[in-house]
Amino acid sequence: MPTENRLRRAVVTGGAGAIGSELVRALLAEGAVVTVIDNLSSGRLSNLGEASGHPGFRFLQADLLEPERIRPAFKGSTELWHLAANPDIRRGTMDPRLDFDQGTRATLHVLEAARAEKVGWVGFSSSSVVYGLPSVFPTPETYGPLLPHSQYGANKLASEALLGAFCHSYGLHAAIFRFANIVGPAMSHGIIYDFLRKLEKTPERLEVLGDGRQAKSYLATTDCVSGMLLVRERGESPVGVYNLGNAEQTSTRQIAEKVVAALGGKARIETTGGERGWVGDIPRQLLATDRVRGLGWAPKLSSDAAVDRAIAELRADLGL
Repeated sequence: MPTENRLRRAVVTGGAGAIGSELVRALLAEGAVVTVIDNLSSGRLSNLGEASGHPGFRFLQADLLEPERIRPAFKGSTELWHLAANPDIRRGTMDPRLDFDQGTRATLHVLEAARAEKVGWVGFSSSSVVYGLPSVFPTPETYGPLLPHSQYGANKLASEALLGAFCHSYGLHAAIFRFANIVGPAMSHGIIYDFLRKLEKTPERLEVLGDGRQAKSYLATTDCVSGMLLVRERGESPVGVYNLGNAEQTSTRQIAEKVVAALGGKARIETTGGERGWVGDIPRQLLATDRVRGLGWAPKLSSDAAVDRAIAELRADLGL
């Protein structure tokens, strides 16, 4: 857990992304000094809005593959939130080195900086895809063996292992967050963003990859961040693993229908067929969240409600 008797100083990697920017705003509201490290390959400074002008805000545009450049940002910090990663699972399938470099290698560099500068606590954004194709639903944190089906998932799992080793070897404390599908404003990828962009190009039809029956849990960015912050205060030591998701699923077909309705309801929905939308896709996901709920967390929005709000927010972002 973070140190309580001195000023909280946080480093947030990927802090200009959709989840990172929400986390940065929450940390600043708590009175923390926050340093964001982001190479802006997928994040945008505009996502941070007024937070970028806060007196406690610092920003370093740098790649995590430059360890000597990023290390000074960790000096005097009390906690690290490591959210930076390639955000697009399909891109990682086409370029197998992408997730290794932006995932495993980057994680090693930030953990080494945290160790060297004596940062006490680390929060890591992992993913439900580390479970591969589970046979138990809802899937608990104890499920195994963990056999990811994508480069993205494999490197998230490798980063989890690195973090555990650093905790047990060097005295760090940490929380690993296995996210369901997180949705909200400022997203630059994902099913809702993709559907809106497709309809922008072809208003008369919406192509849906797979058969549309894929069903997953969707969680609002705000609920995700509230869970992360609660775990920081009440979680296990030296390292704990926490699923973050909703108790319900929303199907790909349902999301397609919601997006079409939001843009006038005239487009026809066409599926490409097959159980999976793409190589590495996990057609069914539902996480058990008893562990984090036991700490006092509960999402404010259901899966369907999170999707509805994200559609409205992303429409506004994209000017549709």
